[in-house]
Amino acid sequence: MELSLIVVVVVVTALAFDFTNGFHDTANAMATSIATGALRPKVAVLLAGALNLVGAFLSVEVAKTISSGLVDDARISPVVIFAGLVGAILWNLLTWLLGLPSSSSHALFGGLIGATLVAAGTGAVNFGAVLTKVIIPALISPLLAGLVALIATYLAYRITVRAHDGTTKKGFKVGQIVSASMVALAHGTNDAQKTMGIITLTLITAGALTPNSGPPFWVILSAGLAIALGTYMGGWRIIQTLGKRVSDIQTPQGFAAETSAATVILASSHLGFALSTTQVATGAIFGAGAGRRLASVQWGVAGQMALAWLFTLPAAAIVGAVAAWVSGTGVTGTIIVAVVLIAAAAGIYAASRRRPINADNVNDVPAPVPASAAA
Repeated sequence: MELSLIVVVVVVTALAFDFTNGFHDTANAMATSIATGALRPKVAVLLAGALNLVGAFLSVEVAKTISSGLVDDARISPVVIFAGLVGAILWNLLTWLLGLPSSSSHALFGGLIGATLVAAGTGAVNFGAVLTKVIIPALISPLLAGLVALIATYLAYRITVRAHDGTTKKGFKVGQIVSASMVALAHGTNDAQKTMGIITLTLITAGALTPNSGPPFWVILSAGLAIALGTYMGGWRIIQTLGKRVSDIQTPQGFAAETSAATVILASSHLGFALSTTQVATGAIFGAGAGRRLASVQWGVAGQMALAWLFTLPAAAIVGAVAAWVSGTGVTGTIIVAVVLIAAAAGIYAASRRRPINADNVNDVPAPVPASAAA
């Protein structure tokens, strides 16, 4: 299979997105286990990375949804997909810098839709599939996960009300290791497939694969390795947000949140719904926080996350559209977009070094900003 230079560039860019997806979403599986002490931070990210890789081989239904369902592959080119990936990567990096657990999935969909609209018009986007496979699951999944986690947390405390605190804590810590592992496995099953779908779509538009093809083995392997490596890098800023800024999570809550999230994600992967694992995990954590009597839930943080979720798809779409317009001018335009992407990524990374968060300080709760300083 002979690939052109632009196809190679798109594949590399897709794997770069997959890497950012990994460290952006590590918190989905491991934030509560790290916060409660069920797993040491570095052990948690190593375990999550390994299980993300395993999960990538369990299903290709979501990959097929993306490669043959959202946009008309006959009306776009690899350059359009490259532009969409630029929008997704930049949004991922910006929200990571801010410590906001936004949706990598919706950033990808937004970037791809925006680029496709500019390059091929509204007829090239399957808005019916976007509604049923993306928008509706995005609205339902975090609420469903939150409700399940709330009920599970309430039951966990009711069932263990007469048990010894030490025994209960130890038991739920063991349970958290299992439940967090299931979320990591589910994340690999759902999110790694999105990059598989994008690469497969690229190969179809380039004529290297026939329409409606599934991802080849090398695509599955490379996508699994990229997301696993990104997961191992930690994404500590978002882990701190979900683990410490939402609520003071205890072990029964962590177990309930992780179990609820894993159940919803695995079910959606089986059905081919490309939902946001971030939104599911976040909804479950808020549900678990609300399920414990007298627990303090930071609803202001929830509001910040909701705004990030609201703007993710349109913001990535705008960047993808601009990138598609510039790239559409020719090779020079594509090079300009690539240079801007690299420069912006380097700038965001440099900004993150001003307040580094790592395995050693991830469980430190950030001090609140005084009202006088915020004014």
